[in-house]
Amino acid sequence: MKFFCAVIVALLFASVTPAQDWPDRSSLPIPLPPFEGEIAKTYKQSKSAWQTPVQAPEGAPNVIVILLDDVGFGQTSTFGGLIPTPNLDQLASEGLRYNRFHTTAICGPSRAALLTGRNHHDAGNGFLMEWATGFPNYSTMLPKDCATIGEVLKGNGYSTSWYGKNHNTPDWETTVTGPFDRWPTGMGFEYFYGFNAGETHQYYPVIFENTVAVEPEKTPEEGYHFMTDMTDRAIQRMKFSKSVAPKKPFFMYFAPGAMHAPHHVTAKWRDQFKGKFDMGWEKYREQVFANQKRMGIIPEDTQLTPRPDWVPAWESLSDEQKQVYSALFENFAGYFAFTDHEIGRLLDEVKKLPDAENTLIFYIVGDNGASAEGGPDGTLNEIMNLNGIPSNIDEIAKNLEKLGGPESEPHYPVGWAWAGNTPFQWVKQVASHLGGTRNPMVVSWPARIQHDPQPRDCFLHLIDVVPTILEAAQLPMPGTVNGIKQQPLAGKSFLASFEDEGYRGRDEQYFEEFSNRSIYAAGWKANAQHTLPWRQDLAPGNWESDTWELYHLDADFSEANDLAQQMPEKLAELQTKFDRAAEKFHVYPLDDRGAGRLALPKPPVPGADTESTTYTYGPGAVRIAEPAAPPMKNRSWTLTATLQTDGAKTEGVVVGFGGVAAGLTLYLDQGVPVFDYNYFEKHTVIRGDAPLPSGESEIAVVFDYQGAEGEAGKGANVTLSVNDQQAAEASIPATVGGRFGIDTFGVGEDSGQPVTHDYQAPFKFTGQIDEVVIETK
Repeated sequence: MKFFCAVIVALLFASVTPAQDWPDRSSLPIPLPPFEGEIAKTYKQSKSAWQTPVQAPEGAPNVIVILLDDVGFGQTSTFGGLIPTPNLDQLASEGLRYNRFHTTAICGPSRAALLTGRNHHDAGNGFLMEWATGFPNYSTMLPKDCATIGEVLKGNGYSTSWYGKNHNTPDWETTVTGPFDRWPTGMGFEYFYGFNAGETHQYYPVIFENTVAVEPEKTPEEGYHFMTDMTDRAIQRMKFSKSVAPKKPFFMYFAPGAMHAPHHVTAKWRDQFKGKFDMGWEKYREQVFANQKRMGIIPEDTQLTPRPDWVPAWESLSDEQKQVYSALFENFAGYFAFTDHEIGRLLDEVKKLPDAENTLIFYIVGDNGASAEGGPDGTLNEIMNLNGIPSNIDEIAKNLEKLGGPESEPHYPVGWAWAGNTPFQWVKQVASHLGGTRNPMVVSWPARIQHDPQPRDCFLHLIDVVPTILEAAQLPMPGTVNGIKQQPLAGKSFLASFEDEGYRGRDEQYFEEFSNRSIYAAGWKANAQHTLPWRQDLAPGNWESDTWELYHLDADFSEANDLAQQMPEKLAELQTKFDRAAEKFHVYPLDDRGAGRLALPKPPVPGADTESTTYTYGPGAVRIAEPAAPPMKNRSWTLTATLQTDGAKTEGVVVGFGGVAAGLTLYLDQGVPVFDYNYFEKHTVIRGDAPLPSGESEIAVVFDYQGAEGEAGKGANVTLSVNDQQAAEASIPATVGGRFGIDTFGVGEDSGQPVTHDYQAPFKFTGQIDEVVIETK
């Protein structure tokens, strides 16, 4: 009887829901289509009919979104800059350039807006995960009502993949225990190969394949570089996918760490720029500005904004300053040329696809403007700068032979960031001005786009990319995804601009990062600049004293003429619009803390014992992100390791935390215990006086922090003991107050970057680790 009822129900369902009504794409996931066969008592009387999974609409294009990191409007040759990018030039010659495209002014928020089509605060990414706070709009916990474009396209029959940078997973969720729903594979991407952070070391990257940590197959000495590795992976999977299912469209999100610091590149690429920028940053801007006018990138009546007081005149610099600053920018240019070469390899392979003509490529040249996070002098250790500690130019000059190599984490000085954003004011992080938010974009789609040498000048934002992809693929934005009602898209499609050169774009858009804020409305823009990107230690805390500026962008492309004094009523109108947008899109509360927010405790690993101050690990506990590791900064702690060794024959890392920039490591050197505290490449090394005896031993490191509660970065006294006998002691004058950097915590090896170059990573422990216990105070 049950079988008979099931047959009747199936037949009734088939009659009520005819096949032509399937698929209903208004809600995801889309169920299988109704069964159209017949079911009887045996297979002989029955008729089979396969229920096929959903497929993309007929003619839906392949889609590739390429997103670079930290690139200024005036850096690439494609948009008038002095760094040759021939592969970007080629793509532009086949498609369209956009000269009024906008980002949020900072990495993670830009990516959240790009992937979801919602404003970054509504996507929970008001700022970066390393600076996250316990407000929903700043937690970096992407809400379930903000499904990504990957989720939508996957649910509609696309294959989806993500390569490179992921700065949208809270780093306390990036351990082996997850949760994994905010990893790329949990956000709609079937394959992920990349890193979960704002940046990674290009020679020693922290790589994950899907959700599993993997290590490079080659060393830096053998020629390894992550940019090449991720490009190889993307090409391989793209070609494999099309060989198996040539008619299935794919969505690829290709997001290199480039051009974010650290700027890692070999001398082969760097040396071709030797002396190319000796003219200095003012002359650079003048040359780029002339190129931009000649190429039609900017209107003929555009004005070049003047040098601000926070950038010194090039001719006022010493010979040492000029040498160092030029070398750092030559290194950046070499890294950029190398990156363009690698992306060119990807684009060449796209042209070989069976449906190459129907491949829509969005190449967004930067998730924000050029970065001034290198500080006034630049740096060979940019993690130090992000901790609020400036570099010393004499130290940089003495170590220039490391530039671009594995032992460096270089970034150029503020002046080159200002020059890179020609013709605009300000830089990355400063969302108030176009130097932080206006980035070039190139779009190519041979099947639909005819090349136009004149750039499209419609006002666009990252949130407009998702609706454009959906319209191109003939897909709606679903109202519900996985049973959850979705936020409406904040962006709107600019597909019309592919054919309509007069398309105007957005009527209104707000901007806010680090309390730097702005509002655009119908050709006008009001700006309030608040913080300095190179001063992570600075938090003004007084928003009422900010000076608001007013610009008429329709007549003033570069924000050169402040009309606030002449038009106070117009300024007040826009300030009111900003406040309304800030309320609507959940911008408040404003927070201008830099290093202070960075040092705030982050949530524990989900499921961790939050009441315990004791952390116990066995061997194999590796690649634990810094916020998920034991809190070993700005407090006292004791590390106790129980080991089985073969005396002087045993060596290797017991605990490694951090990397080249900063960190700590406990290891055995021919059986002798060594503790090394790396304070931004100033090493305090405490060494035992004899090898451990064979058999079981206990090593203890007591770290007695000298700062009061709430004081960050103070000194410490450290004692090393073996089997309850003190072996060595030392004082550390200053300790890392914010973050060790972009590497991880591990037991039994120093994965990725080495904390010290006294050994070669990973320097795995050759004895047996019974357990490592860390007790924090």
